[in-house]
Amino acid sequence: MDGFVTLTRVADHQRFYAALIAPGTLCFDVGANYGERTAALLSVGARVVAIEPQPAFFEILRRLFGALPGVTVLTEAVDTAPGTVTFFVSDRTPTLSTLAQGFIDATAVADNFAGCTWDREITVEATTLDALVERFGTPDFVKIDVEGAEPRVLAGLSRALPALSFEFVPAANDMAFACIDRLEALGRYRYNWSLGESHVLANADWGDAERLRAFLRTLPPNGPSGDVYARLA
Repeated sequence: MDGFVTLTRVADHQRFYAALIAPGTLCFDVGANYGERTAALLSVGARVVAIEPQPAFFEILRRLFGALPGVTVLTEAVDTAPGTVTFFVSDRTPTLSTLAQGFIDATAVADNFAGCTWDREITVEATTLDALVERFGTPDFVKIDVEGAEPRVLAGLSRALPALSFEFVPAANDMAFACIDRLEALGRYRYNWSLGESHVLANADWGDAERLRAFLRTLPPNGPSGDVYARLA
């Protein structure tokens, strides 16, 4: 897979998602990057809409998945409203490119982001989760990993979805709290989380929003990032 997606990592993700997602379900991969999660979702039999605004990564996605059945690749950002938006590109660490100036500001004082710079600004087309739902149908699961722009993605959603995940970064915890607030406004969710790339849920049970908030408050700014998983109660 062009050397980007290792078989070991895809296998780890495959085992993880197989416990969460049934074959044939529709998934959105928002911030698909170079396709690691798209590959894992496809491997468990999901239908995937992969959305990635960075031109270089979109070309990787197109080469890897463009001809496969059950997958659609889009070169757009997902934001609060449709239109055109400024995208901040980190050439040295392109996986940290973002729509969110606030993320850049928040991580500037975190040691684990030392040396990360955002060198260029490009203009990209943006859609919304509502528009994607209108076009492709209601997804059974949405993965959101967009470097601090997760609240903007969820602000473009007006209905509760069955299940989703979003990345959290302790140096920018306000953004995670904003995501929780938005989800709680849309529906009654239960939550779990996975640290780093462990592909293991932290808890045997799924808890309420306050348990998740309490956990996030324990993390130091240089603590490990991870993913929150939410599903309708």
